[in-house]
Amino acid sequence: MVNTDKQARPFLKWAGGKRQLLRQFQNYFPPELNGQGIIKRYYEPFLGSGAVFFWVKQNCKLEEAFINELNPEIYLCYAVIQRGVEKLIKSLIVLQKKYHTLDETVQVKWYYKIRRKYNETRKDVNLKKIDWKYYSERAALTIFLNRTCFNGLYRVNSSGDFNVPFGRYRNPVICDVDNLRAVSSLLKGVEITNDDFSVIERQIKKHSFVYFDPPYRPLNKTSNFTSYSANEFSDKEQERLADVFKKLNKIDSVKIMLSNSDPKNENKEDNYFEHLYDGFRIERLKAKRMINCNALKRGKINEILVMNY
Repeated sequence: MVNTDKQARPFLKWAGGKRQLLRQFQNYFPPELNGQGIIKRYYEPFLGSGAVFFWVKQNCKLEEAFINELNPEIYLCYAVIQRGVEKLIKSLIVLQKKYHTLDETVQVKWYYKIRRKYNETRKDVNLKKIDWKYYSERAALTIFLNRTCFNGLYRVNSSGDFNVPFGRYRNPVICDVDNLRAVSSLLKGVEITNDDFSVIERQIKKHSFVYFDPPYRPLNKTSNFTSYSANEFSDKEQERLADVFKKLNKIDSVKIMLSNSDPKNENKEDNYFEHLYDGFRIERLKAKRMINCNALKRGKINEILVMNY
C-alpha cells in the first residue's frame, strides 16, 4: 500500500477532508483505476482540499485530470500554485515570520485584522481579469487564515464573508515550501475550473473515473456547521447532483463514486440516499470527525459511498 505521507499532500486544512479515509477508499476504487483496465481520466467537481485527487494523481496512470472548485478563493489557491508558486511562497514566508514573532495576544488581534481586510477586499476578486500578482497575495491570505483559524474550517456567512474564529495554535506551519512546490509540480497539465459541478457534463469523456464530494447533507438541524459559499447546498441541490450522477451513468466506461453523510447516524429509518440513488451500490465507512462543538459527540460515525460499479 502506498505511503501518502511521502507524496504531495493537501495544502489546506479541511473539515471533512478525505485524507483519513484514503486507505478505506482504496478498497472501493474501481479496479480499472489500479491498472486492471482502462481509465484514462479523473474528474473531481467538488475539489475542496483535494485529498482523493492527490492520491489518484500520484498513484494511478492517467492521461488527463480535471478538477473544479466553485469557491473562487479556493480555486485561486490552486490556480496560483499551478502558475506561480514561488510568488505565493514569498508572500507566505513574510506572513509566517511576522506571525511567529508575535505573542498570542497580538496574534489574535493580527488574525482578526487580516480576516477583516480579507473580507473587505473580497469584492476585488474578479476571475475574468488576469492579475496574478494580486491573486498570489490573495491566495496567501486564504492559506494564512486556513492555517491559523479554528479547526481548519472554511465557513462564510450569508453575505459571503469568512467568519471562522482564531484557532490558538502555537507556531503553526503557514508555509510548507517543499509541499507547495510538490503540489505545483503535481498540478502541471491539470485542467482547473471555477464552475458549478454540472460543468462535468460538458467535460466528460469515456474511460473516466469521477469522484463527487459535495457539501454533506446535515445530519440534523444543528449540524449544518459550515457553508463553503454563501449559497446553501440544500436537498434541492443534492437532488440536482443525483440527476447529474444518473446522466453520467449512461455513458459507457464512466465509473462514478460519491461521498456523503449517512442519515442513519441519527435516524435508522431515514432512507433519503437509498431513495435518491435507488439501484446504485451504497457502502458505509467509518470516519472520525472532530467538528462537533460538543467534544462528547466527537468520534467515529458512518459516511456513505455511492458507486455505479
